Amino acid sequence: MLESLVKPKDELVTVSEDTTIADALKIFETTSFRALPILDKTGNLFRGVVYKMHIYKAQIDHNDLNTPVTSIMRNSTKFIQEDATFYDVIFSLQDLPFISVIDANHNFIGILTHATLLKMLANSWQTNNGKYTLTLLTDGERGSLVRAAKYVARYTSISSAVTLNPDQNDLTQRIVFTLPDQVDEDTLSKIIKLLSRKGFRLESIEDLNEKSFLAK
Repeated sequence: MLESLVKPKDELVTVSEDTTIADALKIFETTSFRALPILDKTGNLFRGVVYKMHIYKAQIDHNDLNTPVTSIMRNSTKFIQEDATFYDVIFSLQDLPFISVIDANHNFIGILTHATLLKMLANSWQTNNGKYTLTLLTDGERGSLVRAAKYVARYTSISSAVTLNPDQNDLTQRIVFTLPDQVDEDTLSKIIKLLSRKGFRLESIEDLNEKSFLAK
């Protein structure tokens, strides 16, 4: 999965472990980067990340800007393997602007950014090709997803389906269906009525044609 999402090393700006804070500052002042990967002197092994905010803090604190960036390095243990699972990616990235990707020998492969992951999820949910999304509240009963999907499938195919549990409460689980562009208002009404009769509570409906979820 990662291969198509990772921005490779040869397309990135990186710094070496012996790059000075002053030299890194020059890069940040001429780019929009928030952070840069730090590699070893060979340009292969991942060492960590230097953040713009820490560069500026070092400048404000009158630190010696001729010291290596490793003196203010972060995230030396925050990386994923190139064969990482989807959940590894999600939980590793979290509040980072990007996560570094390495191979089994700790060689730096590239980075996976927050923006790339979000775009992949949006594409997976078919927000750009769907017509409506239905968010249903369920009681968490076993088989709820299968039953709801069966009822929807009486009238249309399903572009995507995802379950959410934002409250960490089995009694308020959500099922979000994305319905294809061919679904009209009459079909939508029939689907909603059937789901309601079968005990599913509709929390929200979104018309995807009225929104744009992806960057142009």
